[in-house]
Amino acid sequence: MASTIRHYLCSSLPCLLVLLCGCTTLSEYWHNGLKVGPNYQTPTAFPASDWIDPIDKRKDADDLTSWWKALKDPALDHLICTAYNQNLTLKQVGYRIMQARAQLGIAVGELFPQSQSATGSYVRTGASSLGSNAFTSRERFFSQYNVRLGMSWEIDFWGRYRRSVESARAELDASVADYDDALVTLLSDVASDYVLLRTIEKRIEYAKVNVEIQTDTKKIAEARRKVDKNSALAVDQAKTLLKQTEAGIPELEIALRQTNNRLCVLLGIPPEDLRVKLKAGAIPTPPMHLAVGIPADLLRRRPDLRRAERLAAAQSERIGIAKADFYPQIFLSGAFGYSAEQITDLFRSGAFNGNVGPSFRWNILNYGRIVNNVRLQDARFQELVAAYRNKVLVAQQEVENGLVTFANAHRRHKLQSESVESAKEAEKFSKGLWKVNNVDFTTLSLIQQNLVHQQDTLAQAQGEIAQGLIAVYRAIGGGWRLRCTDECTPPSAPRQAERPTELPPPRPVFGQPR
Repeated sequence: MASTIRHYLCSSLPCLLVLLCGCTTLSEYWHNGLKVGPNYQTPTAFPASDWIDPIDKRKDADDLTSWWKALKDPALDHLICTAYNQNLTLKQVGYRIMQARAQLGIAVGELFPQSQSATGSYVRTGASSLGSNAFTSRERFFSQYNVRLGMSWEIDFWGRYRRSVESARAELDASVADYDDALVTLLSDVASDYVLLRTIEKRIEYAKVNVEIQTDTKKIAEARRKVDKNSALAVDQAKTLLKQTEAGIPELEIALRQTNNRLCVLLGIPPEDLRVKLKAGAIPTPPMHLAVGIPADLLRRRPDLRRAERLAAAQSERIGIAKADFYPQIFLSGAFGYSAEQITDLFRSGAFNGNVGPSFRWNILNYGRIVNNVRLQDARFQELVAAYRNKVLVAQQEVENGLVTFANAHRRHKLQSESVESAKEAEKFSKGLWKVNNVDFTTLSLIQQNLVHQQDTLAQAQGEIAQGLIAVYRAIGGGWRLRCTDECTPPSAPRQAERPTELPPPRPVFGQPR
């Protein structure tokens, strides 16, 4: 049996050596820094050369660290800083950076002797006087003291552990980019909800003004009915229109409270009425100009694109880690210690014992599993590369959507403002004609109903301008550099480094988190 196994190994070993040597050539191994497997190269992306409207002057490059200040709303500035310091989702993502740092430290530790141990023991032995070893010991009962230090070190001959370090470092970079992306999302969500809150407030204000107008009309109709029984229909129509307008206010108040509650969660505080502290305010008015740069800028500005690229880099290193299994693992092991019967003799030179020497382990019969693991890691890498390129395209789509929204929202607001002015004039004129019986109430009712709709649409159009600006700056990754500044950091907190190890302590502005 032993001779058969020996013959099988001798005949198979040359074939295995040929197959294994073909995995990575000597020149490639040398070029890769004494590491098997491919070295990572940043995947090529295909951003457009310019936006759809390249002549638009609103697209000059600019600093996007505090883009929300373009809205010139102090209340929004306070909300942004509070959310940055207190948002719990952002803190969760921040702690993931610390986890990734620790994983990197673990990977670096694998470059050093992987197994290190110190052992000690005391044994009291009683030997049989009737056994086969009866005369091998001077005494039947004796003690044994042992102290031993051992070490086993797999030499990183094929780059397995160095690639693990690079993979962990790329994962750390990805976690930092994930934090930046969460920050971009947080800032845009706070700004968007704040603009929505102000928009709903304006819609409620318009609705209440129309309720007053329609209440006055109803009173006139009721007074006319007292002298003219044929005016009863006008009273019913006036009541219907009034109640319809009043019924829209509770629905808007529901939306207002829900928006308020979302803002509270973003601020990291229990739900409370923020309007008490925010006071009355108008819908933020954005400037006419935007700063977005060129599409290629997205590759460095968008944190989610950086994260996707770094995840691909981490996966690329895993291909080399998988390929290292083709080759033998080379170990350097050693141990030394002291052993004595009496503790007083334990550390004398005669009690010393030890060993040291190299060894190797080679999984020579696992070729199929190793090959398929390499294929698996390579397929995952190709998937991440495709995901990265797709994200680049989606990022450009989001910017274009924001730009067209912002550009046309200005035009829409202008036209809607003119429409509201015309609707107001029509309402006043038709109401005057109705008072002298030169027009029926149905006409006035339709005009007043149209005024309600036009004013409500005007408020939404005004809010859409700011929402378009927010969508653009969110799409181009504006705001993540806030963590590199002292702008929203409490005085007691140290300035954040490029990769923060700690999150800034909370600085309550609109409430203390519980």
